[in-house]
Amino acid sequence: MSGTSSPGPAPDALELAALLCSRVCHDLISPVGAIVNGLEVLDDDPKPDDREFALDLIRKSARTASARLQFCRLAFGAAGSPSAQIDLGDAQNIAKGHFEDGKITLAWNLPRLLLPKNRVKLLLNLLVIAQQTIPRGGVLTVDPLGEGETMGFQITAAGLNARVSQPVAELLASGSTGAVDAHAVQPYYTRLLAEACGISVSLVADGDKVVATARQGLD
Repeated sequence: MSGTSSPGPAPDALELAALLCSRVCHDLISPVGAIVNGLEVLDDDPKPDDREFALDLIRKSARTASARLQFCRLAFGAAGSPSAQIDLGDAQNIAKGHFEDGKITLAWNLPRLLLPKNRVKLLLNLLVIAQQTIPRGGVLTVDPLGEGETMGFQITAAGLNARVSQPVAELLASGSTGAVDAHAVQPYYTRLLAEACGISVSLVADGDKVVATARQGLD
């Protein structure tokens, strides 16, 4: 993910909605495209081996698309009323379906309890950012900071060549006014969620790991 390229105003509500829609479409285009490719193979009346390959591709891609849709619905969608609460057990299941793809393992050490929806949305968006720091795969470990409805989170990303994108870290931790495009909308939206929850967030390198922290209290 690249950061901001030039100074500019923060996006208005309409532009932010458009950027988030682009982000969701980016996540879905690959598995949906694979489903279309598999159907095209079946339309060509293939040999039995090719037909089985196409069906296997369609099955796997449909599962991936479904998992990503469920994740996006919770991470970016309305998820009920403004005062809604979300079960962390449900969030765990959705996160595992989205992240665990053979390259990523999710170690979820949070207790099962209900949290305000924006706090859970913040957690899921921080997981996306943490995942992007280990492009070759690895382990994402989620630990609690504090307890109860004000509980924060620490996400440790461990993997080969783990690295922090400085523009992403700056967008998360400060009131940066850099231009927000489709690449930068993820950390920008995450920061908005953190501010709405009264939480400060950071993304730092720690040896061969990267640690994303969401802690109660704004800096």
